Amino acid sequence: MRVYPMTRTNLLSCLVVVSLVFTGACSNQTSEKNSTNTTISPSTSKKVIRIAIGTQDQTINTVTGGAVIREENLLEKYLPKTGKYENVEYKIEWTSYTSGPPITNKMLANQIDIGMMGDFPSTINMTTFLQKGNGVRTIYIASLAYSANGAGNAVMVPKNSPINSLAELKGKQVSAPFGSAAHGMLLRAFRNVGINPEKDVTLISQSPEVGGSSLKTGQIDAHANFVPFGELFPFRGFARKIFDGAETGIPTFHGVLVRSDFAKENPEIVVAYLKALLEANKKFREQPEAMATNIEKWCGVEREVMYMFFGPSGLQQINPTIRQVNFDALKNSVVTLKQLGRLDNSVNPEDVTKWADDSYLRQAMKEVGLNYDEVANAKDFVISGEDAQTKEPIKEPKMAAQLWLKGNDKVMNFASIKNMMAMSQKLKAEGKQDQGVIFVHDRNNGWKLLAENSFYVQNGNEISAFLTQKNAQDFAQRSGVKVVDFKGLQQSYAQAQKLSKL
Repeated sequence: MRVYPMTRTNLLSCLVVVSLVFTGACSNQTSEKNSTNTTISPSTSKKVIRIAIGTQDQTINTVTGGAVIREENLLEKYLPKTGKYENVEYKIEWTSYTSGPPITNKMLANQIDIGMMGDFPSTINMTTFLQKGNGVRTIYIASLAYSANGAGNAVMVPKNSPINSLAELKGKQVSAPFGSAAHGMLLRAFRNVGINPEKDVTLISQSPEVGGSSLKTGQIDAHANFVPFGELFPFRGFARKIFDGAETGIPTFHGVLVRSDFAKENPEIVVAYLKALLEANKKFREQPEAMATNIEKWCGVEREVMYMFFGPSGLQQINPTIRQVNFDALKNSVVTLKQLGRLDNSVNPEDVTKWADDSYLRQAMKEVGLNYDEVANAKDFVISGEDAQTKEPIKEPKMAAQLWLKGNDKVMNFASIKNMMAMSQKLKAEGKQDQGVIFVHDRNNGWKLLAENSFYVQNGNEISAFLTQKNAQDFAQRSGVKVVDFKGLQQSYAQAQKLSKL
């Protein structure tokens, strides 16, 4: 049995349960000694093992643990079929939600065995089970996508808003999904620029879909959200990013949690799921464009946005291991949630390491021939190869640019923005006016950016891109040149080309 993700028309209905976790209204009816995921089929008399998995299709950090495994039937490929699992009938149930708290509610009610969520909801999940799990707890068994500096969370304003910085939001109305990583990022960012979130702004809770609608209609001045909405809304043309979570330098990630009773009864199934996750990760590393295209079909998130996060030099890196960067994110979640009054003061940030158990992942890696420590210490996935225009090697990913033409299966890589501009002009001369999407990278930090929403400084033949206008201006002042937007850069380049032909 496969239960497919909820449609957009009823996505919001699951959000009504968010407050239940925070108010303690959930209760668990099972214990470690009384799991109910195993039954007997009345028609075949076979033992039936339910595997209920909760994911977040539109929160694309979960796709390798959710949509890819589901749509490629990877779990079925690895499920055990011998020993105590001989002649077992598997009942696989997939459900998708817009956030982590509803998954926690279902896990508490023993309706989901394996769940995926971000660092803040994971903290709520695991601490809630410790208090209300009646002997059952949840175990953090693997990581999904992560950012060591917080990229993926973002603050956006309406496309035509005059606001360009967080400081300009003083006295304005700002929304965020309360209790999320984006909410924590927003509070920290406000404090860093001298804004008191309780007095200087009107802060309201809005889900991703509601926040997006509010940005479209101008009902709010700014909206903070998690992956992928900080890139998705600007890509769809109705919002502009003024702050990236990476500017906080605080790590963020999504992870996989499992009920302890399910893991104790069925450790081989947990290992099978993690083997499926490892294959899904491999697919993204080897075929980023193809997988991004598939995710658009499966989850409704445009392939270009998917590629921004998981392609080479993407905003997020995929690593399944549990490392210090993940514990740092959980510690930050504990501290921030306590400040928000969402966690009991008895929760110690140093206890987060006790919530994890990587033994299942280590076993899965052993069975597929991977070395845990080598995977944990693997280098980031960055742009490499040769320039599509000049054939020179791409040596500096931060200065690279990319062009994904409409209708093309592969992205073109360039060693520099200048080379990309030359190819763009060549394509226009060939009548290819609609060129799809151009990616550039922040010169200071390497973050992947949408070219049309970035700021540029041209100094001779070198063109540098920046996320914020302020960073571009700081760099321009040192070089004695001006800052331009992408339209200005195109005009400047075209003019320079004309002059060179005279």
